[in-house]
Amino acid sequence: MSDHPVFSKTIIEMLTVANEFCRFMEKIDTFNKKDILEYLQKICPLLYIKGSLLPQIEVNEESTPERYITEEQWENIFNATRKKFGDDDIYFYINNHYSNEDEPVKASLAENFADIYQDLQDFVLLYQKNSIEAKENAVSECKALFETHWGYRIINSQKAIHYLLYNDQNNEYEDIF
Repeated sequence: MSDHPVFSKTIIEMLTVANEFCRFMEKIDTFNKKDILEYLQKICPLLYIKGSLLPQIEVNEESTPERYITEEQWENIFNATRKKFGDDDIYFYINNHYSNEDEPVKASLAENFADIYQDLQDFVLLYQKNSIEAKENAVSECKALFETHWGYRIINSQKAIHYLLYNDQNNEYEDIF
């Protein structure tokens, strides 16, 4: 059975990176802001690449995607992340993909990363179930959510993270972090 597509190197690598990200987010309150930003700056592109490489998996027994992360768990990640980012949590981006308008959209790093955490932790937990069908559904759902949800959040957040790390006004790390 180990030759089944759900055990491919690509999927195992995605699972590994997703699990690493989730473990970090669960202990985000133990890190300082600079370390968090530097970690996210490095893991987000890796998550994006691994998500984009997920294969299309044929699901033999399609089921309603299981959600494991509760609203309370999401809130805990969101609040801890928002507390760490403080005034830098809110950022704006231009979303002209769906319209011709160049109006800035208000976004929250904490909300983005809590959402990413939820999608990826649900993937990790469903994949760990002891059935091929669960693994197929986990990969299929993770790929679909990458394409419609968490992939966008990574892209939008990455620019804000870059700005926070490299903006000339913010190069005085001692004062900010």
